[in-house]
Amino acid sequence: MYEQPKQTLTDLYRRALSAEIPAEAVEFIGKYVDLDDLWDSVILNTSSPLNLINVISWRGYDETGISCIINVKRLNDIWYINKFLESANEYLKPGGYLIGCVETCRQREERLKAKFAWPFNHVYYFFDFWVKRVWPKLPHLKQSYFLLTNGRNRVLSEMETYGRLYSCGYRLVKTFNAEGQLYFVAEKTGDPDYNNDASYGPLIRLRRVGKNGKIFNVYKFRTMYPYSEYLQSFIYENYGLQKGGKFKDDPRVTTLGRFFRKNWIDELPMLINWLKGDVKLMGVRPLSKHYFSLYPTEFQEYRKKFKPGLIPPVYVEIPKSIEDVVDIEYRYLKAYEKNPLLTDLSYFWRAFCNIVFKKVRSN
Repeated sequence: MYEQPKQTLTDLYRRALSAEIPAEAVEFIGKYVDLDDLWDSVILNTSSPLNLINVISWRGYDETGISCIINVKRLNDIWYINKFLESANEYLKPGGYLIGCVETCRQREERLKAKFAWPFNHVYYFFDFWVKRVWPKLPHLKQSYFLLTNGRNRVLSEMETYGRLYSCGYRLVKTFNAEGQLYFVAEKTGDPDYNNDASYGPLIRLRRVGKNGKIFNVYKFRTMYPYSEYLQSFIYENYGLQKGGKFKDDPRVTTLGRFFRKNWIDELPMLINWLKGDVKLMGVRPLSKHYFSLYPTEFQEYRKKFKPGLIPPVYVEIPKSIEDVVDIEYRYLKAYEKNPLLTDLSYFWRAFCNIVFKKVRSN
């Protein structure tokens, strides 16, 4: 008497899912959730966190959570993306899966340029870029944009999508492209960060480790996609480090961001930190928590004794690896302990010569 309704509802779920997304996407999802037994899963097509909460509450799940939430609504059409991701996190059990989809900015560009013949497709994409990508990021205009669009059809980069997932307590497991959309499986690994200070504007604040281990905000011009800070472990695991100790082929850096970094433009707002006394002119680079964790524990404690600086000693001695970075910083700090003024003058002059005459630049 009990098995028949269960099988009937499962068939309905499977047919409904197949009607909403491509067959290859259904097959992809089937590798991570048993589509023949969906009693511990929820399938949705919603942009509202309230709909998610109502459905799960109606199903009557206990406090241990459920195994999988599948939402076939594109993240592009969800106004409060993080609130939805946070709500899903609350109802998933540890290790549970959130499965969703997004049209990335590159996929959007391909779709729009395919609509018209050249050169009209480029003209169309130019205006779409300014309306959909620039307007929502302008501080005094973004509210009007979201009021007019209800948050639908917004442009999201692949890295921003991943960054939002990581900020909301997930780990990316697998992705799959089908019919111009990116499908993802994300595993719940912890609680959301509930970051209310995330920004899209050109000036950003990055949390860095300062003197005595104090976390402070470093000001910079944006060179990466939003929420990229949350992807440091992901980038390190998937891309590793390049010569010089920085992340290799970092996909979070935008085209404009690479220009800014090459010409030191992104560092200019750090003068605010210098005026505030957070950093000095010459000194070790203020690091993120993740990058700082890559240093040897003993050196971490030693490094915390010193105030970071605007110009790091790695512009004096060019490192080839993170081990080289540690050695260079250690030699600088030891010299600084013995004679702060002469050490900083010497390192500043050598760094100045490397930057101006040898064209040493940040990657």
